[in-house]
Amino acid sequence: MTISYNWLKDYISCDLTPEQVCAALTSIGLEVDSLEKTEEIPGGLKGVIVAEVLECVEHPDSDHLHVTKLNTGSGEPLQVVCGAPNVAAGQKVLLATVGTVLGEDFKIKVSKIRGVESNGMICAEDELGIGTDHAGIMVLSPDAVPGTAAKDYLHLAEDYIIEIGLTANRVDAASHIGVARDLYAYLKLRDIPCSLNIPSVDAFKEGAGKAMPIEVLAPADAPRYSGITLKDVKVGPSPDFIAKRLQAIGHKPINNIVDITNFVLFEIGQPLHAFDASKVKGGKVIVRRAVKDEPFTTLDGVARKLYDTDLVIANAEAPMCLAGVFGGLESGTTEASTEIFLESAYFNPVTIRKTSKLHTLKTDASFRYERGADPLVTEWAGKRAAILMQEYAGAKVVGSFEKAYAPDAPSKKTIELDYDRIEAFIGKKIGHDVIEKILTYLQYEFISRTATGAVVAAPSYMIDVYRECDVVEEILRIYGYNNIELPSAVHTSLNATPSEKPEPEYVRNIISDFLASNGFNETMNNSLTKGDYYTDCKAFPAEKCVKILNPLSSDLNVMRQSLIFSGLEVIAYNLNHQVPFIKTFEYGSVYAIKPDSDINDHSSYEEHTCFSLFLCGPSEKSWRLPAEDGKSNYYILKGYVELLLRRLGSDIQLLQTQPAPEDIFAEGLSYLLPGSGDVVVTLGTIAPKLAKRFGIKQPVVAAEISWPVLYKLLKRTTVKYKELPKFPEVRRDLALLVDESVTYSELRIAAIKAGKKVVKSVGLFDVYRGDKIPGDKKQYALSFVLQDAEKTLTDAEVDSIMNKILSSLQAQYKVTLR
Repeated sequence: MTISYNWLKDYISCDLTPEQVCAALTSIGLEVDSLEKTEEIPGGLKGVIVAEVLECVEHPDSDHLHVTKLNTGSGEPLQVVCGAPNVAAGQKVLLATVGTVLGEDFKIKVSKIRGVESNGMICAEDELGIGTDHAGIMVLSPDAVPGTAAKDYLHLAEDYIIEIGLTANRVDAASHIGVARDLYAYLKLRDIPCSLNIPSVDAFKEGAGKAMPIEVLAPADAPRYSGITLKDVKVGPSPDFIAKRLQAIGHKPINNIVDITNFVLFEIGQPLHAFDASKVKGGKVIVRRAVKDEPFTTLDGVARKLYDTDLVIANAEAPMCLAGVFGGLESGTTEASTEIFLESAYFNPVTIRKTSKLHTLKTDASFRYERGADPLVTEWAGKRAAILMQEYAGAKVVGSFEKAYAPDAPSKKTIELDYDRIEAFIGKKIGHDVIEKILTYLQYEFISRTATGAVVAAPSYMIDVYRECDVVEEILRIYGYNNIELPSAVHTSLNATPSEKPEPEYVRNIISDFLASNGFNETMNNSLTKGDYYTDCKAFPAEKCVKILNPLSSDLNVMRQSLIFSGLEVIAYNLNHQVPFIKTFEYGSVYAIKPDSDINDHSSYEEHTCFSLFLCGPSEKSWRLPAEDGKSNYYILKGYVELLLRRLGSDIQLLQTQPAPEDIFAEGLSYLLPGSGDVVVTLGTIAPKLAKRFGIKQPVVAAEISWPVLYKLLKRTTVKYKELPKFPEVRRDLALLVDESVTYSELRIAAIKAGKKVVKSVGLFDVYRGDKIPGDKKQYALSFVLQDAEKTLTDAEVDSIMNKILSSLQAQYKVTLR
């Protein structure tokens, strides 16, 4: 929110400097992002002074130049060559002295003009930036004093622009009076002299004749709608004080009618709209819902089709305005307008927000309406604008101030307060009198009082104050959070309910620390993503996407079902920025619609968290190791996943496997929880077709770990302790010819079962296909580590165990010993 210091001072009289105002605003919750000094004319015409022309003669070598002598108020007269036709002796003029910079980079220097020295420049209006006239120099009043700075003579104002970072609940401070109200309460509590000066609208009088009638057909969307009819309006330039106020906060003046509505908007925070009354067909203003696909052209010239959720201000034939958002091309005021219908209304914030999002229109009006404008300020704002139009546009009020208020229109909220409980909330006894002072300064209305509390009506501009705890927040803001001392001791109670074991947050931190310590960079991505990613995706079907009803854009129209797609966006971004080797991980939520459920039922949505890991690109060269080409990244990532599970006390070798989804991974595995079949982790090389959609041309390997399933696995894990084995291990190898369909995992599980407690581990150290191997076969070279905890195994016992393992494999998988 942009606030002009000078404009703010119109509503609060105090002696605070701009810097002190900023400090006060920040302390009461209106955090100041920046403070910038501005001048009506950039540079403030530094170096330009009032001078008197003492002498003016023709230039000896020119028929249009003059040589002048100027009194600058001090020192000897200066000689200046001037080419203006209206320069004459006795005039008071504005002189740009030597060293003055005009415009962006025009610096005045001592120069010779056709052989005559010139020590400055007598200026025209356009050369100083205070007008457009260049017919001659600017001639001042005879009483102008030589030597006076142009800034002082022209009364050029300087201002300070305060940028406030408003939170969504502080729309009450989206105006100068709103900020002044808070500042007033802050200063009054501290006995700093100040006064709050809200302009009076008592001068407003209803006129003769019949006003434009209004009809509200959608009272739930427009619970308070009012309008004033004005005639004899003269549309023209705005008065200086309005134009300058708007320019100070970055708004270009348009004409007196439009500028007055904008002025009141930034003054009190109430949006207004001026319709050309002669264009209201049927002679009645109708507030209604739009018809689906009803055509309407907005003020920006864009032809739109309306939704049946849109609220429109219409005449008897067609919409004239998207209520609370944007005006229509055909209904606004022009220079030819002489009759006006001035709208001042309160609209349902939900309705306005929907329309704003659906049509991607963000305006100053929608900003305030969708956050909740003050519902009771509509009359004041309408009267204020009408008075200004009477004064600066010659307008006359026609008939009565028309109003249409719904029976359940918003009103002031009544809240019962207990002062002792409020002080308990605050954590300090600040005094009942202080509480009442703050509430009074914030314009709370006391309905009744007791010895320990009161019943108050919250001001209508505080749209988020409903309960006593909300009032506590307002009291604390003005009292000052920094004035609440920290206690010397913190009193707490132990949670009687034991925490879940293993503690989820602790395990998640272990995972994050493990990955970060192994060179992975953590990323964070938006949970909203592009729905197109899930089109024709079997692994994550589009029909399971949780869709956003009013998306900001087509790129953010669904909730993500997987972390894979957002991770690929990160990979693509970094590759485009010449990052050669990428290791990332992310922890975040994914969302989906439960099978066979109603999408309108919120309980039909499921949400859980995942970890994702990504590797891409060749590793960096070092003196120890050559750079990898990236082809082995799959095994590197698989190694990280195995190490991670071991770090958590589990073993990937105990999990069942199945192929990874083919539309996501070109090759890879999904590891399943034994018994339930839930997927713990899926890892593999991203399918080239999918990578190409993101503009990625090199291999990318990824893994996605389901946190709930992983946690279920960890809860099954039991940590047991035993002494180190006393007897030696024995290693044996087997070369087996197996069918292509047989996997190493199947052989491993069968071998462990056959060897019972003696087989400690099974490893695969070679896979061979080729010469002397049938086309439907492959050769696996397996290593077996045998160990008995109670004795040293003899050769005969080892051979017996190996024969038993081989027999089991032959019976189950028809393997052949090579």
